Amino acid sequence: MTSLQIALAPVAALLLISWWWLRRNNAQRSAPRDAPSERVDTLIGWPPQPTRILTSRERTAFTTLVRAMPEHMVLAQVPLSRFLSVPKRNSYADWLRRVGYQCVDFAVCDSAAQVIAVIELQGEGGPPSERAKKRLSRIARSLKAANIPLLTWHADALPSVAAARAEVLPKPSPVVAAFATPVAATSPLTPPAAGFNPFDDAGRDSTHDEHIELLEPPPSTWFDDLDSQPMPLAKA
Repeated sequence: MTSLQIALAPVAALLLISWWWLRRNNAQRSAPRDAPSERVDTLIGWPPQPTRILTSRERTAFTTLVRAMPEHMVLAQVPLSRFLSVPKRNSYADWLRRVGYQCVDFAVCDSAAQVIAVIELQGEGGPPSERAKKRLSRIARSLKAANIPLLTWHADALPSVAAARAEVLPKPSPVVAAFATPVAATSPLTPPAAGFNPFDDAGRDSTHDEHIELLEPPPSTWFDDLDSQPMPLAKA
């Protein structure tokens, strides 16, 4: 063996080892990472069992809200993406990953399923962790930007039914409160004054009337064929 062959032998061995190492790394990268998970059946690997959605304290808070506002809808564990609409000019998946998948404890809705208030229950399982504080901060910022009130209740000091209704429902304006006469205050035995006309609104200030905006459905072209112009009869 010449001196040249002796000098090239380590280089050839190094190239062979490098080639084997690169081939091994490429094989590992090309192999799917979730291949072992795909071989496990979903129901066999993770057998599902029914469980409760709400804890005992959450059920107590839910009952309080339902009793306080029977004319409203109370929903539990609602993701923000279900009642917040965001523009799509940025990545919607990125927004979902940041805050969209976060669930609020309770959402109070009107008869049209519009959220009017959100209630978060704190104090379950001890003091909140840093992660829980960051989650609540993100939810609070999103709700504030959407003009949705956020109420925080302590699990060990839930409000009464009357206090819960007073906190959640918006306060009536002074004008509406002035015209809202309790039924118990009027007595059917008290006769009306002489010349009293209940339909006389000459002294009413119409500037304080409440205007309700009725949203019309989008226009439809379903019956455009019925609005076509009459066609002249063809001459025989």
